Amino acid sequence: IALAHDLGHSPFGHKGEEALNELMKDHGGFEHNVQSLRVVDELEQKYPGFPGLNLTWETREGLAKHHDLAGGAQPAATQDFKQPSLEAQVADLADEIAYYSHDLDDGFEYGLISEAHLKQHVEIWNAACEKVASSCDNLPHEARRYFTIRCLIDSLVKDVVCTTEARVRESGVENALDVRKHPDKLVHYSDKFKLWNAELRAYLYQNLYYNPEVHGPGIKAVRLLVPLFQYFLKHPEEMRSPQTNIRPGLSDHRAVCDYLAGMTDRSIMKEYHRLFVASEDDENGQATVPAEQGISYQRVD
Repeated sequence: IALAHDLGHSPFGHKGEEALNELMKDHGGFEHNVQSLRVVDELEQKYPGFPGLNLTWETREGLAKHHDLAGGAQPAATQDFKQPSLEAQVADLADEIAYYSHDLDDGFEYGLISEAHLKQHVEIWNAACEKVASSCDNLPHEARRYFTIRCLIDSLVKDVVCTTEARVRESGVENALDVRKHPDKLVHYSDKFKLWNAELRAYLYQNLYYNPEVHGPGIKAVRLLVPLFQYFLKHPEEMRSPQTNIRPGLSDHRAVCDYLAGMTDRSIMKEYHRLFVASEDDENGQATVPAEQGISYQRVD
């Protein structure tokens, strides 16, 4: 689950996901968890007799989250399931801990957030700083900052482990089916760390994810998906991936969506440049779209 859970993420993160979902609104939509399942069920070709990776139902369940699983053996009474497995819950929370902490590191590295400002607004950062100060005085700046983030991760993980053990005992669950039918998730933070984590999340959204230096270019980049999607609908033969036409009866819209969703940010930009930028010497910085579309777009360098 941990290895495969991000396979369905589109280029340009959640903004890219929103753009693809809008483009696919009349054709089944787009959601990255469902796309992760499509990758391992249909798009990967590793066996001669069938598509997909032949994963267990439990692994596929963990990737699908709360979405219905298409195909494969279905355990009895799946309609009564309210939660994913403990393993899926662990992977979900571990992913959150990992990306928040690594985003902190990136924010410091690129000068988008400062430790002084963070201390004023995020209590869990202060707690990690106190832990570092009490155990490791006089560390070089970079080592201290790195170790502070490590202590933050450590405190979150320990809290989740202890809280989850207690919640599992108190819940009375005895097997995996009981977990799935339980009304609440069992892998969780304590109340204090839940508040601290929400505070960290709010800080990152306000000061990093929506920072104009990060958010602005991301919005512009997402706009590349629209002309590419329209172009490949009209020219499906130019999609340069063997995975786009592996299922008979697959709609053109879904094939194009699969193709674009499987690309990186950089490859989307290169593909846009290949198709729409008429000349590197265009002194006006305009890229000409093929005449049948009749639209001009700004060059993306």
